Amino acid sequence: MEYQPVMGHQNRNYGMANPGYVPAAEGTPAMFAPPAAAGDFLGPSAPPAGMYDNMPGYEGTVAGGGGGFLPPPMPAFPAPQPQPGPEQPHWNIPSITEDTAREAFALFAKSKCCYSSAPVKDGVITSMDAFNTYRYRLETFTEARSTEWTHEPYNGQPVDAFAQPPPGPWDVPAKTPSFFVDDKQVMKVPYTSSMKGCHACVGMGRKPCQDCSGAGNKVCWVCNGSGYRHGEDRCNHCSGRGRENCSHCQGQGAKQCDTCQGKQQLLVYIRLTVKWTNNSDDYVVEQSSGLQVDNLSKVSGKELFRDSQYLVYPVMGFPDPAVVSAAQRFVSEHQGKYSASSRILQQRQTIELIPVTKVTYAWKGKSHVYFVYGNEFKVNADDYPATCCCAVM
Repeated sequence: MEYQPVMGHQNRNYGMANPGYVPAAEGTPAMFAPPAAAGDFLGPSAPPAGMYDNMPGYEGTVAGGGGGFLPPPMPAFPAPQPQPGPEQPHWNIPSITEDTAREAFALFAKSKCCYSSAPVKDGVITSMDAFNTYRYRLETFTEARSTEWTHEPYNGQPVDAFAQPPPGPWDVPAKTPSFFVDDKQVMKVPYTSSMKGCHACVGMGRKPCQDCSGAGNKVCWVCNGSGYRHGEDRCNHCSGRGRENCSHCQGQGAKQCDTCQGKQQLLVYIRLTVKWTNNSDDYVVEQSSGLQVDNLSKVSGKELFRDSQYLVYPVMGFPDPAVVSAAQRFVSEHQGKYSASSRILQQRQTIELIPVTKVTYAWKGKSHVYFVYGNEFKVNADDYPATCCCAVM
């Protein structure tokens, strides 16, 4: 994709949507979930699932292991080809004024409880140097799907297992996502729901109380089971019985089953999780100002270029070769990394010019430096010369 500058705001939404994306794909074959490792299954989170292994299209889907992410269907359309564009001019941002630098410095000092305002009021700016830098960002918006057997108490929900073959994991309709915004949707796979007796309580709806081992009462903690205190004095806490009702089961010896919530039966079905993720990588061109690059991650710059398509191609013809190199590397890495385990829905690449101004000033006969950077005029002043100690000794 040839580098194109952003001219005002009229081009901010150009680019084409993924031509192959629809919320529910049509005609794609069912995909199989890979079996989970033996160590991933922790306890009986569902009934013994041997009978479920023959669910068409979901053989090997496991219970309670979180499910494996399913490979997406192959796209049935060719990737777009880059088109050459006209040569583009160089861009730059003029240095900020001294008044802007002083105002930003004053706000910075005011935000620090231990910083004196004297360097701001009395300091004399001796030089201001611009070190504007580029930031290239590539975002790859993906959709991933995973399945697992799960269950819930049966309350009369529809039972549709084997009424007809269930749709494949990538054929189940999902909501239309907002591009470049993380989101998730969880749903039942149609035609996989069946009713089974609860495995946790063997269909009884209640389970023996673990606190009293099903007896309904326990040894009195006051008299330790003797029924008496201080010789011949009867224990008032247990009325001399030596035992007291279990407070956990109210003396019943059993409690409602947490798994089926007393319903005795479970609705067992395959749960599909659709996860949309915006995967982003940034590259900032090194500049020799002395300001650490990490500081620039918290500010914005002037957007020079934006390209949003199903699959983008690296920018070409940009004035800084470091940006071109980073774009080539990121595009190759993203398409190889994310297409294997998920479906790429849209990519977006942008280039920003971030203003960085190095301000040198004199105060009390010594020279000091601070930086003003980003559209937010954020300040970094690691050697601020007038701080006090606020530590409690």
